[in-house]
Amino acid sequence: MTTISAGPGAEPAGVRHVKRPQPLRESVYEALTEMIIDGTLERGRHLVEVELAGLLGVSRQPVREALQRLNNEGWVDLRPGFGAMVHVPAEDEVDQLLAARAALESESARLAARHATKEDLAKLKELCKVGTAFHESGDTDGAVRTNGELHAFITQMSGNRFLIDFAAQVDRRVRWYYTPLAPVRGAASWREHSRLVKAISDGDEDKAAQTMREHTEHTRKAYHDLRAAEGPAEPTPEPEPRRRRRTL
Repeated sequence: MTTISAGPGAEPAGVRHVKRPQPLRESVYEALTEMIIDGTLERGRHLVEVELAGLLGVSRQPVREALQRLNNEGWVDLRPGFGAMVHVPAEDEVDQLLAARAALESESARLAARHATKEDLAKLKELCKVGTAFHESGDTDGAVRTNGELHAFITQMSGNRFLIDFAAQVDRRVRWYYTPLAPVRGAASWREHSRLVKAISDGDEDKAAQTMREHTEHTRKAYHDLRAAEGPAEPTPEPEPRRRRRTL
C-alpha cells in the first residue's frame, strides 16, 4: 500500500490507495498471448474455450472475453460457426510490421547514440553477452527474451516517450515473428547487435541508425527465406461446425 502525502491538489493526509488485483480476464489474456508468441498455441490451431479454460484453471467466461480481445488485436481469428483460430500471419503483414519497426528503432538507435551514459553502455554490453550465451547454449526462449530486452532498452535510451510507446505496441508481435527465426538468425543477429552497440558507444548517430536499419532488414529477409524453404503452407483443417441445439 502507498500512503499519499498531502500537497497541492493531493488527497488528504492518511488516505491510502490499495493496489487492485488484476482482473481475471486480463490474466487470461496475458497467458494466451504469451502461449501464442512462444508457440504453445501454434498458428492455425483451433481454440476451444472449454479446453483453454481447463488448461488455465478458469471458467469459460474470461476465456471468451480474452479471445474477443485477441481477435480485435489480430492474434486470433473468430470464424462464425467454427469458433476461434490462432491467426496465421501473411508475409505482407511481416513486411509492414518490420518496416514500422525499422523506422522506429533506427531513430531510437540514433538518439541512443546521442544520449548514452556509461551505465547504459555497460547494460547494453551485458545484454549482448547474455543473449549470445543463451544462443550458444541452445536456449531459444532466453535468446528471444534477451533480444527483446536489448531492443527495448535502446528505445528507452532514446529518451523519446512517443518512440517508447510506439515501440512497445509492436514488441510482442515482433517476438512472435522472430521466435521461429532465432535458431537460424541467432549467431548473425548477436554479431549485428555487437556492431550496433559499438556504434552507440562511439556516439556515431548515423552509423547506429544505419546498423539498426540493416539489422531489421536482415530479419525480414530471413523470415521470407524461412517461409520459402518451408514451402507452401498446408491448408489448416477446418474444425467441425458448432451444432445448434434443437428446441422443441
